[in-house]
Amino acid sequence: MVNELISEMVDAGVHYGHQTKKWNPRMKPYLMKDKGGIYIINLEETVKCLDKAADFLGGLAGKGKKILFVGCKRQAQDAIRESADATDQFFVNHRWLGGMLTNMATVKKSIERLKWLENIERQPEFKSISKKELAALNREKDKLLRNLRGIRGMDGMPDALVIVDSARETIAVAEARRLNIPIVALVDSNADPALIDYPIPGNDDSVRSIRIVLQNLVDAILAAKKG
Repeated sequence: MVNELISEMVDAGVHYGHQTKKWNPRMKPYLMKDKGGIYIINLEETVKCLDKAADFLGGLAGKGKKILFVGCKRQAQDAIRESADATDQFFVNHRWLGGMLTNMATVKKSIERLKWLENIERQPEFKSISKKELAALNREKDKLLRNLRGIRGMDGMPDALVIVDSARETIAVAEARRLNIPIVALVDSNADPALIDYPIPGNDDSVRSIRIVLQNLVDAILAAKKG
């Protein structure tokens, strides 16, 4: 099974890191020698870390806990949303708004505002709103929907975050650490694994790489839910 997974990871390019000049020294335990100026990630370490992360998330899911999937880069957006949908969890895949965790009162106000905008035609003041004002309100609704659709039903703090590209999602990482929320993250050779509770070394720029890692986590979550 391990050899089969490693073969799949090689096919998906999970082992390709960044250029050697962009590396983070704390990633050294997870890296093999560079090849053509690019670090090669040790996939045996990736599988070990993936197993630990999957066991952790499976344990949470088995207890009905909340997991928040985060990944706003273009390559991750679809996979993050699909992973959350498949596991009936939550996601942020457009933009991490500062304070999403540390200032949830403000986020909840924005969600209430979104609900109001979605039902604007039923509001008593609707008839008095001009076409220009309505167009502006629709733009506001679309923006809020992009940012909040994946967390609008999340009542309270998540019990863990799953992040694609921890080096990019620095605000999400910082907020989770501040609140002692465990983090599972796909970390490339330029990331700092010391900031992550369950780092999974791997290529975070390839759609196929992101998908294979997330799918293994999703499978663990679904298996735990089935009991």
